[in-house]
Amino acid sequence: MPANLPLDATFVTDSLRRLSAARADIFGAAFGHHFELNTPLAEAEAEEAEQRHNIKLPAGYRYFLTTIGNGGAGPYYGVFPWGKCDSGHELGDWSEADGFIGILSEPFPLTEAWNDLQGDPPDELRSTSEEEYWKQCDEFERKYFDPSRMNGAVPICHQGCALRIWLVLTGEQEGRLWYDGRADRTGLSPLLLSDGTPATFSRWYTEWLEDALREANIE
Repeated sequence: MPANLPLDATFVTDSLRRLSAARADIFGAAFGHHFELNTPLAEAEAEEAEQRHNIKLPAGYRYFLTTIGNGGAGPYYGVFPWGKCDSGHELGDWSEADGFIGILSEPFPLTEAWNDLQGDPPDELRSTSEEEYWKQCDEFERKYFDPSRMNGAVPICHQGCALRIWLVLTGEQEGRLWYDGRADRTGLSPLLLSDGTPATFSRWYTEWLEDALREANIE
């Protein structure tokens, strides 16, 4: 599938129906999305979001939201509805510049993997000065999780333990997905498909469905 083409809505809904009927044991389905999609986002809501944040949603992602489903079934624990992300065991609302989300109209700053661990205190420090250890931890995490690192991007999915997939909306990486492994201290990196090419929303979602059907032995 070329990167700029939207998803095949019939393929998506038919595949999800078959996976649900087979009760396929796919990661995240039983405790997350159950192969169900949410009601699509109204076109007026998508336009309002673009105007409010001064952005353009990538075509494949926008088509998914407004034609197929505003989140629901998808990789890991499913695709977030627009404006929501994981918050503990539930979904919560995010707001631009809320300390987690950056400025959406600002270009996403990265073009290659990043993981600057400078300032992360060694575990040994905790045994000699716990107060200093936690002080350095707080300072490190303020920099490591600075929301400006995710300017121009929104979280669209999580795999648990604060490990997330982000979609870039603005800048050189527009339309591409990035993996956020900062909770595991593995930093930020471009998400790649099985053939090694950069993941866009439509190709990532299609590859997940194809893999799920194959794993469930559904032809």
